[in-house]
Amino acid sequence: MFWLGIEQSENIKVLVVEDDDEVRTAMVDFLIKEGYEVYSAKNGIEGFRKVLEVEPDVVLIDYLMPGMDGISLCKAIKNNSETVDIGVILITGVDDLEIRINGLEAGADDFLSKPFLIPELKARIRSLSKIKKYRDFLKSYQETLESEVERKTSDLLKAHLELKKAYEEIKELSLEIIYRLAKAAEYKDEYTGFHIQRISAYCVKMAESLGLNKEQIDLLKYGSPLHDIGKLGIPEKILIKPGILDEFEREIIKKHTLIGFKILEGSKIKYLQVAEKIALFHHERWDGTGYPYGLRGKKIPLFARITAIADVFDALTTDRPYRRALSISQALEIIKHSSGTHFDPELVNIFFKIKDQIIEIRNFFKDEDPKSDRLFLKFFL
Repeated sequence: MFWLGIEQSENIKVLVVEDDDEVRTAMVDFLIKEGYEVYSAKNGIEGFRKVLEVEPDVVLIDYLMPGMDGISLCKAIKNNSETVDIGVILITGVDDLEIRINGLEAGADDFLSKPFLIPELKARIRSLSKIKKYRDFLKSYQETLESEVERKTSDLLKAHLELKKAYEEIKELSLEIIYRLAKAAEYKDEYTGFHIQRISAYCVKMAESLGLNKEQIDLLKYGSPLHDIGKLGIPEKILIKPGILDEFEREIIKKHTLIGFKILEGSKIKYLQVAEKIALFHHERWDGTGYPYGLRGKKIPLFARITAIADVFDALTTDRPYRRALSISQALEIIKHSSGTHFDPELVNIFFKIKDQIIEIRNFFKDEDPKSDRLFLKFFL
């Protein structure tokens, strides 16, 4: 029911914060007609009170307002632990890069410039509400899981075998959720195919060759598929743009690392704790020129360094909206050439030691083969 419900506008609460009475009324009337549950406020202070009161999924905020302006309201929402997950769309009168940068620094999730197109408004509300509800679901699931673990543990004195059975059921459910969330992250991009399947398998083989223990391998196996979950928060027109991204678009897409971190942070589930770090750091580079923080060398977590190689190799050998896939030999040459700059040299050596296994995985999980998904789910669980 959850997966179906988030698509329906009547399940989405929207708050409009706009000081112009005519504009505010027009936006509210339109959104109500579209089936949204709509609230409104005429200034930033009233808007923040409404945020705390109604807990909306998305807030539409006018950038220029007297008193508490749009940037200040955005900061207030994003700096409050109770409201940080709410999607914020800043509405500006001009398409100004400086305003957008200030908005991103304040925590804004998206922007609209006046006058905006109605389909664009609906698409952005729908995208941000998905992220909000995914995070709400994760929190609810975590609470449910903790409650279930506590209950099952209390039964240990009565029935050890029953506890073991319950533990296996909970673990399987956890992994199923992780797998489905990973699939959701790839849903917007029709070019990714069985990307997450291959990433997980590449990472497992590298971890085995590196000599990691079974627990570490399992954490990487189940955490790496969530590396790009932050792309849920990237506008679709940027994510699948059939051409080279401009500077502003590149800065937006880089935000997927921070969005992924926000989605996954705070979990007590080890798999999600590992996934949180992978999502945040898998675009850092060995020489310190990566993002979001420019970490260098072994300051980058090991699992993120492993995932980075797997992710780039798979991206190079997969069709993208802006180019055709490279051959495996071309991709391997790029990986080798990037040793010591983009990638950890030791891990590149490991990657080439198991090159034949990597190629075997690439050929096994073919995007055009519908059986690949079923086979991976069996491998994953």
